[in-house]
Amino acid sequence: MVKWFWQRDAAPRRALALRSRGDQGDATRVDFAELAPELPRFLGQAAYLQLGYFETLTRLIRATPELSEKESLSRAAGATLTKHRAIVELIAERGDDPTQLMLPFRENLDAFRRKTIGARPRETLLAVYITAGMLDDFYLALASSYGDAGRRVADILREDDARHEIVAIIQETIESDEEWRSLLSMWARRLVGDTILVCRSALRPEFLAADDARIEPVYTELMGAHARRMDAMGLAS
Repeated sequence: MVKWFWQRDAAPRRALALRSRGDQGDATRVDFAELAPELPRFLGQAAYLQLGYFETLTRLIRATPELSEKESLSRAAGATLTKHRAIVELIAERGDDPTQLMLPFRENLDAFRRKTIGARPRETLLAVYITAGMLDDFYLALASSYGDAGRRVADILREDDARHEIVAIIQETIESDEEWRSLLSMWARRLVGDTILVCRSALRPEFLAADDARIEPVYTELMGAHARRMDAMGLAS
């Protein structure tokens, strides 16, 4: 009997271990301290991303007629809101205003979220799973640059996100109709480019427009993790 990834015994969530280009063994890892932005910028964007996912999931709850699905989505939304509040609490403890730290990212991240809202609720649901997975991986990797604060953010991001609830809905959908499988696979491929742009926007400002070989391994590893998530759902990456 196949045991899907969300049914396996709990294990610590893996943070990205990014290797430099051409590395084959003992890796010279990408120096995230070189790429990572100032801590307030990191925290502000991370907090607003979680708030955006909560907003999208609550929108899906309203659009979903089935009570069982509403309950599943409410658990995923609640987990996302818990993460948002935990990051906001960390910001406040550091003496910063959470609203002021999040505000610079509102316009761009709201635009990103609008792009990931599909024509059908199932597309939007898959978008939450795919983009949040990629961005959580990316922020876990960046978090290693910030000492104790970074470790707290990593712990927050590793908390149960209830996204297995999303996976179960998506799998039931594609198993009921093969047309959904190809449609959702196509939709997921469209999401990747916009998500990578959000990752780039989180780097130090001098890297935002740079085509730097030091950044390439970051995206390579993100794409590998994305492909594994897609395969586990039975979708082509």
